[in-house]
Order: sequence, then structure tokens, then C-alpha cells
Amino acid sequence: MKIDNFFAELKRRNVYRAAVLYGMAAWLLVQIATQVFPFFEIPNWVVRFIVVALVLGFPIAMLLAWLYELTPEGLVREEDVAPAVRKSMGRRLDFVIIAVLLLVIAMLVYGRLPFRSPTGEAIPEKSVAVLPFANFSADKENAFFADGIQDDILTSLARIRNLRVISRTSVMQYRDAAVHSLREIGKALGVANVLEGSVRREGGRVVVNVQLIDALHDRHLWANRYDRTLADSLGLQGELASEIAEALRVRLSPEEKARVETKPTQNADAYMFYLRANQIERNPDTLLEDYKTAEQLYMQAIALDPNFALAHARLASTRAEVFHFDEPTEAWKTKARSEAEVALKLQPNLAEAHLALGQCIYWMDQDYRRALEQFDTASRLSPNNSEIGLLIASIKRRQGHWQESLDAFESAQKIDPQNANITRNVLITNTAMRRWPEASRAAERMRVMAPASLVAKIQRGYIDFWWKGETGLLKSLLNQVPAGVDPDGIVTSCRWDVAMSERDYAAARRTLETSPLIEVSYTNAGATPKSFLQGCISLARNDPASAQKNFEASRRAFENAVNEAPSSADRHANLGLLYAFMGRKDDAIREGRRAVELKSESKDAFDGAIMNSYLALIYARLGERDLALPLLERLLKTPGAVDSVDYSVTVNDLKFRWEWDPLRNDPRFQKLIAQEQR
Repeated sequence: MKIDNFFAELKRRNVYRAAVLYGMAAWLLVQIATQVFPFFEIPNWVVRFIVVALVLGFPIAMLLAWLYELTPEGLVREEDVAPAVRKSMGRRLDFVIIAVLLLVIAMLVYGRLPFRSPTGEAIPEKSVAVLPFANFSADKENAFFADGIQDDILTSLARIRNLRVISRTSVMQYRDAAVHSLREIGKALGVANVLEGSVRREGGRVVVNVQLIDALHDRHLWANRYDRTLADSLGLQGELASEIAEALRVRLSPEEKARVETKPTQNADAYMFYLRANQIERNPDTLLEDYKTAEQLYMQAIALDPNFALAHARLASTRAEVFHFDEPTEAWKTKARSEAEVALKLQPNLAEAHLALGQCIYWMDQDYRRALEQFDTASRLSPNNSEIGLLIASIKRRQGHWQESLDAFESAQKIDPQNANITRNVLITNTAMRRWPEASRAAERMRVMAPASLVAKIQRGYIDFWWKGETGLLKSLLNQVPAGVDPDGIVTSCRWDVAMSERDYAAARRTLETSPLIEVSYTNAGATPKSFLQGCISLARNDPASAQKNFEASRRAFENAVNEAPSSADRHANLGLLYAFMGRKDDAIREGRRAVELKSESKDAFDGAIMNSYLALIYARLGERDLALPLLERLLKTPGAVDSVDYSVTVNDLKFRWEWDPLRNDPRFQKLIAQEQR
């Protein structure tokens, strides 16, 4: 048979049509197998068997198409089919081919449509979330080690610019991934892929099993098992990060590859102390006791390996946070900065070291330009680090760029969508802007993300007070706190504050009497002596002698705090308020104005408004109405002058708090509290 006649015969016998139909049907079958079989946990070898069978079946199908013809009566030998029947069946096959082709095109188009996260954003293909690793060790105390391996892998991946990596805080809620489908997790976190793993540590050996899964299509992309000594496992995170990047077809630059594969330390014991510290300091409530415990563990890691740059960097950040949130003393400033400088000297391209130095410059020097330079460098070295974005957003807030700040927090939340600390800052920013519905929604989101968080409960309750003048929700949420849970005295101070706002002075006194603490967390920049709060009760009950006795008992603590940190605006403001309650007019006004001078609103729009709120209360307590009332009128329109303490300036704070009673009969004050709450 001539070749031309052979091809013509293939066409006449509908072999071409059969080949096209077989190819499309085989493709559809493979797609169904790869998409559906994993959902029913059908082994991968079944899919491979189907592919092989389809390939081997192709020549058999073509031979059958050559020998037989499909007719309305079924398969008939080709030589027994009339030409008219063959032609009719050819047209029918054409329609079938067109229909199947349209189905294939529809599936291809659907497959290329981007999946979207709950926020409506398209989910990028090159994105990954590292889920919490299961701890298969016999000793359950090794759970922190499994978390540490996960965190190290995540941190290494975060250094890859062309890969979106979800931060640790957002993935921790999926510790028991079995209760969620991977597709649900992927969509919730806004990623296309997830990495699952398990860790078994026994003695000096570590076994790590990992698998990379296309979460949106339920496909296994890559898996591996690593059996190492503990010392050899210290470089595992870099090896894994490189292999995951390769599996996702992400190309690493030489610089990224070097950063990813750098071992944090060569000392296994130092690494263990680091992992423990890193786990502790991530408490979303930023409690002083957590920071100090983490500090000691980081120091133990450094004692074992003085060249452990990452431990130096995290120690610097921890100390900077203690300075910023709790104890703004020269000692903390010096210790934090020195550790950041050591980290940079040991490893100049370490993102965490630049982050720590930026925190020092930001919180201690209040030099926003230089701080942003360090954060920009850190962001370049670790593009997926949400902590950097959070700090940049916080600086914008202090610069008075309120909407830009909110936008920046939302950008950080894309990298870390379940991070309660980012949501907390969204809450605080909306609160500062007196956007009560938005703040309330953010508080509810934070409570869902961090059900055990005291800050989430307390802030949600205070929003109701500022917004509606109601304390019922705050009291209810405080009653949900288990007995004996009172870190830093935060629960005691809140219960006292609620009772004072309701003018239930007996309840306020009982709250203090039942607490074994000598000082509690109430005002910023340090603990508040309980005697100060007792003095406030006496003053509110018009018992000046008892009030003076208690204030005198707390005076030394406030004065010592200022002497320890003379550049702390908050500590000058606290001392000024104490002096005002004691009737020491000149001293009180001097300290209040010094606080405003140290943190003016032009320098710090966020805390600057708070300093002026202190000053307004100092003026009010000392009878300086002509100074207090114009300042209050301005502060009611100023973002930032809101806090869960007695100097807060909202309409309902002014309306209900006993501290403002000296102004209560002034018509100008009555006009202020009669306005609609914003």
C-alpha cells in the first residue's frame, strides 16, 4: 500500500478521530485521577498504573479503530460497513470530539483561574505555609524542638524574595491539620502549597519527615526523610528550604542561597536553649515575665556559643521590647544595643540583626528615618518577615499617618493573616482614631485568633465602654479569666479600674485586698504600686488623710522610676499625676509639661496625644480649668488620646470617671460630654 493511500485509509476508517478522542479521554481520566484520588486517600501507585495502562492501550485502541467501525448496531468489521453509515458516524464523531474538546478547554481555563483568599486576593502559585510539625518523640517535652525545626525552616524560606511564606503565628492554629482540609488551610492562609512534617528525637538522633503538598489541588509535590545526629540537624533548615524552592520552581540568587544555607550555630545545646527562648517570647500579650524568661535562655545559648549571631539578635530584640513596653531604663537600652551590634559584627547580612538595631533606633532614639533604613535592609534580607512590616506600620502611626499605618498593617497581615499581634495593632490604631465599630471587629478577630489572650478580652471590653459607656461586657470577660491567672497584675488592675468607673469603691478595695501583689500593670513604662490605687479609692471617697498616706507610700517608687529613666515621658507623666492627686501643684505641672516636652505630638503622634491627656487630667485635678478644658476639647478630636486607664480622653471617659469630677459642674465641661460619642 502506498503511503498516501495509507493515510487516506486512516482517515476513511475514522482512525484519526479515534486517536483524538482517545487522547482527550485519557487526559480527562488522568486529571480526574490526580485531583480526586488523593481526596479518598487512594495510593499514588493507582494513578501511575492508570497512566501506564492508557499509554499501553493507545496502540490497541488504534488497531481496533482500523479493524472495526462504530455503528448504531455496535462494533462492526470495517469491510461490512456501508459508506453512508461510515460517513454518518464520522459526522457524529466530529460532534463528540467538539463536545469533549470544549470540556477540555473549560477544564484548562478553570485550572488557570486563580484561587482567592478570604480577602479576595488571588493566591500566588509560588506561596507556601509551613504547618506545625508533629512531635513523634517519646518524650513529649520535645514538642518545643518540633516547633523549633518548623520555625527554622520557615525562617529560611522567608529569606527567599520570589516566594510568599506565611509567618509562624498564622500557621500555629493548624497544629492539628487533620481537622481541616488542606484546601481550607490554603485558602484561609492565602497560599497554594503547604509543608507538613513530623519530628522524632531520641537521644542524639533526629528523624524528620516532610512532604510538600499542592493544597488547592490536593497533589503531593515532593517528600523526603532525614535521619541525622542532633549536631548534623542544625543545617537541615537550609537544605530543606533549597529543596522546597526547587520543587516550587523558585530560583535562588547566590546571595539568597548563601543566606538560606547558613547554619545558625554549630552547638546543639545552644540551639536547644535558643528554641526554648524563641517559643516563650512569642506570647501575643507581650508580658514582662515572658520577656525576662526568654532573655535568660538566650543568654544561656550565647554562653555556650558566643558566635551564635541569631541568638544575639533575638536577645537584642527581647531587651529592646522590655525597654519599650515596660522598663525604659538606661541599662536596658545599653544591653539591647550592644547585643544588636554584636550580632551585626558576627553576621552582617542577618535580617534579625538589622531588625534588632532598627528597634533600638526606633524606640530608644526615636529616629524614624534611621530606623526605617534598618528595617528596609532587614526586609530585603527577609522579604516575608511580617515583624518588619509591623514595625514599619507602627512608625507611620507615630508619624501621624493614620490611614497609611492601617494600610501597612493590612499588608503585613497578608504575610501573616492569623497573627494576633498584627490584629492587635489594627485594633489599637482604630481605637486611637475612635473608629469603634472597626475596633470592635478587630478585637473579635483577635479573640478568635488568640482565645487565651487577656489583652484581647480586655481591649474588647474597653471598646464597649468608650463607645457605649457600658462596662457589662468588660466585667463579663474578666469573669471568664480562671482564678489565679493574673500575669503582671493586669487582671487586678482592670477589675479595679472597672469598679472605679462604676464608682463601686467597695468592690475596688476588695479587688486590691484579695491580690497578693505589691505592684500591678496599670500605667505605661513600669509597674504601678498598689498603694497608689488604694490612694485613688480614698481620694474618690473624699478621705484626703488616707489618700495622702497611700500616695506618700507610693511616691518613692514613682520618683525612683523617673531617676532611673529621666528621658521617659511616661514616667514623668505618672509622677506628675501622683503629685496632682497629692495637691503638689507646681511639681505636678512641671512633670506633666516635661512629659509633653519629651514626647510632643509633632514628634510622636501616638504617645504624644497620651502625654497631653495626662497634662489635661493634671490641670483638672489642680483646678486649672482654663487650661484643662481647651486641651480636652482639642484632644477629643485628636487621634491617639485613648487608653484603658484613667487619663484616657473619650466622651464616656469624661462622663463616668471620678478623676474628672473637679470639672463636672463647669458648663463648658457639660457641653463636651453632651456631644455625640465619636
